Amino acid sequence: MELSGVGPIEPGEGTHAWAPPPAARPPRERAARFRTRHRRAVLATTSATALAAVGAYLYVTRPEAPPPPAPPPPSQTVRVTYLGPLGAEATPTGFRFTVAVTAHSGPQVTVTRISQPYEGLSLTANPHPPFRTRTGIPHKIEITMKVTDCGKVPRNAGLPFLDVTLRNTRAIEAHSFILGERYAQDLSDALQVACSNEFLPSPKPDNTPDKGLGGLRVS
Repeated sequence: MELSGVGPIEPGEGTHAWAPPPAARPPRERAARFRTRHRRAVLATTSATALAAVGAYLYVTRPEAPPPPAPPPPSQTVRVTYLGPLGAEATPTGFRFTVAVTAHSGPQVTVTRISQPYEGLSLTANPHPPFRTRTGIPHKIEITMKVTDCGKVPRNAGLPFLDVTLRNTRAIEAHSFILGERYAQDLSDALQVACSNEFLPSPKPDNTPDKGLGGLRVS
């Protein structure tokens, strides 16, 4: 029997039917997806801006670090030590000896002047100030004192000292360093040698009557 009619064409053997094209999304759905993506982008940008603002605020309002402590005055870090005389005996006109200048801590210290308090003595130092010290390292200084006026030097130096002017990054100080009993004794001995004639005791006046004169007689 012969059949005829109109109907859908069935795929033959070994063939595939074409998939229908995707249906177009409704305009409202596309607008909703766009708004969602836009909202996410705006939210991300806003969050980043807020985090940056918070970070900047925390940086500006952070507590300031305390300033480093000021270095101590140079006189509190430097020590002057008497080492002894130069030579076996004192010179006829003065005294030569050595001291050690040591900065124990703090910044570098500069010695700008070395002097002594007696008007009748002159002082020279080698090396000549100003010179710098290195922390923790003793610096050996040779001191020469010469007598210029025996009338203005002490016969017995009780607690003699050296006046040393020091400078560091904080201050300039003139400090008197007492060098101890051994220095006092060595200085006194040197002054005795240099001014031996001036230090001799004056002869005592003779108040006894002249024996060559006879007594007054009353007749």
